[in-house]
Amino acid sequence: MAQKRDAKKGGKKKFQRKRHCRLCEDKVTKVDYKDLAILKKNVTNRGKIRARRTSGNCEKHQRMIARALKRARHLAMIPYKLEYFRK
Repeated sequence: MAQKRDAKKGGKKKFQRKRHCRLCEDKVTKVDYKDLAILKKNVTNRGKIRARRTSGNCEKHQRMIARALKRARHLAMIPYKLEYFRK
C-alpha cells in the first residue's frame, strides 16, 4: 500500500512515509467547537475543511473535527467563507 511504481524510472519502488494523526499522538478524546486552535489548522485558506489525506488525521478524529467546525460556523465563531479583497 505504501509502495508506488514509477513508470519513468524503470519501475523502481518508492516509499511514502505513513502519516500519523496528531490528535491520536496527543491522546485527544474529544474535539470541542470552542477550541479554535485545532479547528483553524484543519481549514484551508478558502475556508474549506481539509481532506483526511492532506491533514493526516485518522477517520475518527476527522469526523470529530468536521462536526466541531460545522458547529463553530453555525455559532459564527469561524466564517463559512473568507472575504476576498476586491480591486
